[in-house]
Amino acid sequence: MTDVKLDDKGLVPAIAQDINTGQVLMLGYMNPGSLKRTVEGTQVWFYSRSQEDLWHKGEVSGNYLNLREWYVDCDADTILLKVEPDGPACHTDQMDDLPAEYEASDGGPRVLDELFAVIKDRQRAMPDDSHTAKLLSEGTSRVAQKVIEEAGEAALAAATGDTEGLPGEIADLLYHTLTLMASAGVSPNAVWEELRSRRG
Repeated sequence: MTDVKLDDKGLVPAIAQDINTGQVLMLGYMNPGSLKRTVEGTQVWFYSRSQEDLWHKGEVSGNYLNLREWYVDCDADTILLKVEPDGPACHTDQMDDLPAEYEASDGGPRVLDELFAVIKDRQRAMPDDSHTAKLLSEGTSRVAQKVIEEAGEAALAAATGDTEGLPGEIADLLYHTLTLMASAGVSPNAVWEELRSRRG
């Protein structure tokens, strides 16, 4: 692999450009791990500074960046990725599955997509020290049981007027629900589409 100069955080900026139109799609950052996965595979991986983890661009939305060519500039401190996108790199009304450092705002609902991306990464890597990986390893039925438990605790907090504890209980419920979706092979987009279909 071509030598690349990393900054003091072990990262290098990477520009994704549409190989067909020349449009610059986005600027992200890579570490050695994400660069290796990108150039040895077919799709682009970045490093999320907010999550401190690898980020497979498009994993949540399905809008992958398919790598066609890549170059290092003359100073070896910037990478150009020529890609064919499966969809828009970002939407006008929703910024795809970008981690926090790439977002135009910190809109609350986007954290669900960010969290799901982390859960999927844990599912793929299954690190020994990860609570999520351990839970997923116990199977879908166990994750489903945790969702039931957390739903009960959230409902109880609401019913007893525990408004201070309710946000934490709902956060636990949402986390376990997203983990159940990952275990069952369902993406958040499928849920968002179902909700959109019920709006009218």
